[in-house]
Amino acid sequence: MAKKKVKTVTLKPTKKGQKPIKFKEGGLHKSTGTKAGKKIPAKKMAAAGSGKLGPLAKKQAMFKKNVLTGPKKKGK
Repeated sequence: MAKKKVKTVTLKPTKKGQKPIKFKEGGLHKSTGTKAGKKIPAKKMAAAGSGKLGPLAKKQAMFKKNVLTGPKKKGK
C-alpha cells in the first residue's frame, strides 16, 4: 500500500524577525477522528483543547485557536 502524501503548509511571517510557521494540513481532523472537508464539532474541539484526546490534539487545537483564527478581542 502506498502512503498518502501529507501536504505541508507554510505561513509567512507577518512582522520583521519572525520565522515562517510550517504545519501539516488536516492534522487536527485526524486527531479528532473527523472526516476531511467536514467541520469539527464543538464538543470534539473542546475535548481536544482540554487534552482529553491527547497532547498532540491539544497542541493542534491551541494552534488553530491562536494562530490560524487569531485570539479573540477583549472589550466590545
